[in-house]
This record gives sequence, C-alpha cells and structure tokens, in this order.
Amino acid sequence: MKKFVLLVSVLFLVLGLGSAHAAKDTVVIGLQGPITGAWAYEGQMAKQSCEIAADLINKKGGILGGKKVVLKVEDDAGEPKSGALAAQKLVAQKDVVAVVSTYGSSVCEPASNIYEKFKKVNIGYGVTAVRLTQRDFNYFFRTCGRDDSQGKFFAEFVPKKFSAKRIAIMHDNTAFGKGLAEDTRAALEPMVANGQAEIVYFDAITPGERDFRVSLTNLREAKPEVWYFTGYYAEAALLVSQARDIGITCPFVGGNAAINDEFVKIAGLNVAKGCYMTNEPLPGDLPYPEAKEFLEAYKAKFGDIPSSPWPIYAADALNIIAYAVDKSGTTDSAKLAAYLRDEVDGAPGITGPIGFTGQGDREGVPFYLYVVDDQGKIVVSR
Repeated sequence: MKKFVLLVSVLFLVLGLGSAHAAKDTVVIGLQGPITGAWAYEGQMAKQSCEIAADLINKKGGILGGKKVVLKVEDDAGEPKSGALAAQKLVAQKDVVAVVSTYGSSVCEPASNIYEKFKKVNIGYGVTAVRLTQRDFNYFFRTCGRDDSQGKFFAEFVPKKFSAKRIAIMHDNTAFGKGLAEDTRAALEPMVANGQAEIVYFDAITPGERDFRVSLTNLREAKPEVWYFTGYYAEAALLVSQARDIGITCPFVGGNAAINDEFVKIAGLNVAKGCYMTNEPLPGDLPYPEAKEFLEAYKAKFGDIPSSPWPIYAADALNIIAYAVDKSGTTDSAKLAAYLRDEVDGAPGITGPIGFTGQGDREGVPFYLYVVDDQGKIVVSR
C-alpha cells in the first residue's frame, strides 16, 4: 500500500512538473465569442480565424524566444449576461494574459466592465458602438471601426449613389444597431438642413422575431428611395424577403453586420442579389501580404475564406496581443495596455497596419459599399 501511495505521489509530482513546464513554454490568449446562439456563424469563423493566427505565429517560432501561443475559448452565445459570465471565467484563469473579445457591442459592454475591473487587456473585434471607447477605460481596445465613421460613409456615399433623397433608417434597438442608426441620422443632418435629404422613416424592429410585416407596412407607406437597416444578418434576411413580398422595391442597404453568406442562404439568391452593405473591407479585398498568407492557410484548413470582416479582426486582435507581448517582453497587463496605447504604431496586420488612439480605437479603418451579385457573392459595388 505504501508503495502504491508513493507511486501515486511521484506520478502527481511528474504531472505537476510537466504542467508547470508546459505553462512556462506557452502564452495563453483568451477568445470570448458567440460560439453558439443566434450569431454562431460569426463566432465559429472567429474561433477558426484565431486558431489560424495562432498556428501561423507558432510555425514562425512563437513569441518571447520560442513560446507557443495557446488559444482558450469561452462561449458567450451572443448574450449580454453570458458575455459577463464568459469574461468572469477568463479573468479567473490566471494563465490568460489578454482576451480577444467579442462580436456584438451589447455583449461586449458588460464583459469589458469585468475585464476593466480585473485589469485584463481585452480587444473587441466586432464591437462598433462609439460609447465603448468613451468610458476612460485603460484595458479596452478594438481592432474594428466605429459606428460614427460608418454613418459618415453612408451619408457621403449612399444617397448620391442611388440619387436618393427620401431615406428610411431601421434598427433593432441593440447597442450596435441603434448606435449606428443614430450616428447615421446625425451624419445626414447637414443634408437634411439644406434640403438634400429627408429622413422619412426612423424606427426599430425587435430582434429574434420572425414576422416584420407591421413595421414593413409602415416603412412602405413612407415611400423611401433607399432603406438602411443597421441590425444583424438573421433579421436582415427576413426583412428583405418580407419587404419584397409586400411591394417594397427600393434599394436595401445593410450596415456592417447585415450581410454575409448566411444572409444570402437565409434570404435566397433571388432576394439577396442586389442588396447592398456598408462595410469595412471584406477578407478577399485585403491587399496586404499578411492577408494573403492568412487566407491561404484558412482556406487550406476550412475550405473557404470568411465571408465577413469580423473573424479577420478577431485574428488581428490575437496578432496584436502576441505582437505586444513579444515586443514589450512582458505579459503584465498594465504594461501591455500602455504598450498598445503608446508604442504600437503601424504594426503589421491582416487588415493592414495596426495602431490605436489614446481611447483604444483602431486608427484608419476604411469603408466600402458592397453588393450581392447574381452568383450570391459579396463584391465591391462599382
């Protein structure tokens, strides 16, 4: 019996030493995202993108003199309460040096409160609500753009593109959707004031519903010449389908969460083709060598490239965390946050050079107008 106890003790000691040795040879980066739930399509692509980014880093020798980047994933199901719970789980794991977090501004907000409280660097990848970087947080950053930049792009480009004066804006009351709608309305105000534009409809639908005909009937009565929906792709697909059924024929333009391959699948090609979207550059339109390398690796493993920009921004959030850890030589969260804010300027990224403002916003994010073509592909509108 004594020999058995001694053997077990030695086994646990060996396992413990092995575990400690493994910990010394790795740098753990968390990923919080909607792996399940209504936005699981986006969450799965983000997980896969971060896996590819980590693989590429590790194949090149890792960071901090050979340490491997390890990804630790927590599912937030695209829900604010689950977002806070996922953040709590990640900050409780002492080996997690920083977090890629998350898709959805309404989910990010409570999660980022947790990360800030526990002084953990967190970089949002699909969180565009302006207010997120107006809270004087030290540990929050984002690799994507902001709603006010997208709203300005819409105001400057879309009415002119469609020779449209009568504009309808519909949102979904989420932090993202409502924020983008309000920022777009604000960007259109000078045009409204001088008679170049008229906002004939501004209202919300309820996300998760299946029948939007009451709202769409009101929109139809407003007689818009272009219709901007600032919510998410699941509702966008149903809205367009039902709108066409009741005779709304004006151009549909979605915000940057409204159209991806899943939108085309849900709506069907006949409905989806000719739908537009304001968006950051899609993966296939990125001209950088880092993008080519990443997309080739992603396609080789998963069969096709991501159909929205957010997974790529997730990969770049992981990339910039690894870059900051390597260049600063530390995993200390306060030092990492200071390095990201004060030292990172034009760091190489899949989505282009990466740098942050003092508030933690990504600098220099462009926007394009995209359209679904006759084959169901999402291409830059000419």
